[in-house]
Amino acid sequence: MELGIGIGWRPEIAAEVEALSGIDWVEAVAENLCADHLPDSLVRLRERGVTVVPHGVALGLGGADRPDPDRLAALAARAELLGAPLVTEHIAFVRAGGPLTASPRLEAGHLLPVPRTWDALDVLCENVRIAQDSLPVPLALENIAALITWPDEELTEGQFLAELVERTGVRLLIDVANLHTNHVNLGQDPAKALDELPVEAIAYVHVAGGVEKNGVWHDTHAHPVSEPVLDVLAELRSRVDPPGVLLERDDAFPPGAELAGELDAIRATLRRAAPSAGPGPDRGTAPAPGGTAGAEGRTAAAAPVSAATRDRTAVAQTALLSALVAGTPAPEGFDHRRLRVQSRALAAKRADVVAKVAPELPEILGDGYRAAFLAYAGSRPMSGGYRRDALDFAEHVLIAGGPADPAARRRLTYWWQDRSGARPPRRTTRLVRAARAVLVGK
Repeated sequence: MELGIGIGWRPEIAAEVEALSGIDWVEAVAENLCADHLPDSLVRLRERGVTVVPHGVALGLGGADRPDPDRLAALAARAELLGAPLVTEHIAFVRAGGPLTASPRLEAGHLLPVPRTWDALDVLCENVRIAQDSLPVPLALENIAALITWPDEELTEGQFLAELVERTGVRLLIDVANLHTNHVNLGQDPAKALDELPVEAIAYVHVAGGVEKNGVWHDTHAHPVSEPVLDVLAELRSRVDPPGVLLERDDAFPPGAELAGELDAIRATLRRAAPSAGPGPDRGTAPAPGGTAGAEGRTAAAAPVSAATRDRTAVAQTALLSALVAGTPAPEGFDHRRLRVQSRALAAKRADVVAKVAPELPEILGDGYRAAFLAYAGSRPMSGGYRRDALDFAEHVLIAGGPADPAARRRLTYWWQDRSGARPPRRTTRLVRAARAVLVGK
């Protein structure tokens, strides 16, 4: 399906997205949509004929566990609600621990890379097939950005993706910003990855901004798209005409005119990089899927993954995630400095997202919110979603005797009680609390 030029729809820029000209489609984070109704902005866009694609972030198809049926059902429901032609997710794991390792469940709160090994590939392929059977439309999977790499990997990124496509028939969502990120952080050549992956399987392309700090590229989606990222887009376009290209922005949202300018730069890059007509080197033919080093004797047959393979994957992923979020020793072979960078990045993201899902917390705690949350995150791994994390953080602060200001402590106590109870407080209770707060000098 030809999608055209699109932009990531976010509530913060809903009006700006609606006002942009030349937008053929938008992508919305699936987990941020209600299952039974759409935001008015998306309804209006659909009425104008704009395609909406749900983009999942929480399945964790690269994890050791089989996909959660409830999460799959939720993603399927959003696809049907939107009338979407496909759904997308990531080649990543987002949680570890649990029954397979007889250890507490840990949540990363972010996308983490799977090792490019045959074991991890076997698990991923089976999980993808389970997901495909549960979804009403085709699935496409995105390559992710990484700050760390696994030791003793057996395939390159391009080889890994080619094998995945051959075994499952899944489509690919290629993020050129992530290819650039992995070039800076891990020394991986974007051109080589594009040469190795099956470009004919591309469903669409992501383009996003980031920033380099101390030699590490952070895929922030909060900065303008850089020239090196556009260069990777040009490399891709010289090989294939992608069905769709989408601009992502998730934070520090600029005015609509700046978004329009970034979209114009993407269009110009695609025009310049398109192969000219006539004889010349054949760059539009992808390598045959499966032609990867070390694949002898392997077939695309959907043989069940052994329990031992899932167990090995679970142990390895749990050890890594525990080192990142619980302060346990780093697994052998990992770069300790990069693990510290990744650990700080995960904690910072938790603080940022909790501040969004529970904006009352930074309001109540003021300038002390971030330091308090980062201290909490250093000793308390995330075990559920971000809303659960917000409640756990508030409880942690209260148990520790904070905040020091009595009025702030009362507000935080009421906030925690209102959201942690079996049911929300009645309207009269809320009115009494509001009146009491005024009387005691909120």
